[in-house]
Amino acid sequence: MKIWGTMSEALKGWIAIVRGDADWARHFAISAAGLAIALVLFFFFALLSIALATADVGIPSFFGLTIALVVQGLSILALLGGILITRKIMPGEISLMRLMVPGIYALIAYLIAGSILSLIAGPVLILLWIGLAFLLFCLGRQAGGWTIGVAAAFAVLTMVLLVGMPVTLYMALGPVAAPTP
Repeated sequence: MKIWGTMSEALKGWIAIVRGDADWARHFAISAAGLAIALVLFFFFALLSIALATADVGIPSFFGLTIALVVQGLSILALLGGILITRKIMPGEISLMRLMVPGIYALIAYLIAGSILSLIAGPVLILLWIGLAFLLFCLGRQAGGWTIGVAAAFAVLTMVLLVGMPVTLYMALGPVAAPTP
């Protein structure tokens, strides 16, 4: 199947990124089509994650499902924000696609692992965040060509956005408790 072949290549690409191999990019389709495939796969796995999380209470309504997919999509905006801010601060020409395409596959792995771990061992999710931060650091070093400090700052910034955006959205749009008299 094409989905599993694409995911297998992405896994090989991420192994190459973590190892520091120079030819890591050959495992990813670094193009607009490759980005579209990564986005479709992300939202496919996000939909599966939502179905898994709501299996005991039933699939949410169309509106609830749409909101859940938008919240899951904030991960991609966090990655994009981290990349754009780092690129703006650091001089040089770094391709957005070289960072986004593998980054989305890292978010897919995070989504899959997080969905499984949250069902069996919720507190272990902190280790998953550390793992994702490490992957983002490696992405910054390999795809961005950034120094250790810049890659670390990129990873921290992206993780802050990744964790902070849904919380901020919840606080801004959530119900407000009435003050006690």
